[in-house]
Amino acid sequence: MTWVEVASVKELARRRRKLVSVGDQQIGLFLIGETVYALRDVCVHKQRSLTRGTVLNGRIICPGHQWSFDPATGRADGQEPCQPVYQVRVEDGAVYVDPRPRVAEEAR
Repeated sequence: MTWVEVASVKELARRRRKLVSVGDQQIGLFLIGETVYALRDVCVHKQRSLTRGTVLNGRIICPGHQWSFDPATGRADGQEPCQPVYQVRVEDGAVYVDPRPRVAEEAR
C-alpha cells in the first residue's frame, strides 16, 4: 500500500474539512469527532464539491441536492450510487491517504 501525506490534523482542526489533490484526484478530508475521513470530493450525483457542503450529525451533506453521505462507506441515504472513499492513517499529527479509491462493495 502506498500512503501519501496530504495534510496535518492541525490544518483540519479549524474548518473540519480540506480539499487536497493526490495526482489528478481531488479528495475531501473531513474531521468528524476525532476521526479523519477521506472521500472523492466530486459528488457522484451532481458533480458538486463535497468540501463545499456541510457536515451534520456525522454525515457529509452535498451542496448540490443535499445527498447525505456516510463518511466511512460513501453510501448516500436511499441512493444507489456510492461515493468512493479512501483509507486514512494519522501518525504524529500527519494525515496520510491511500490514493486507491474504494466503493462500499469493495470496502466490505
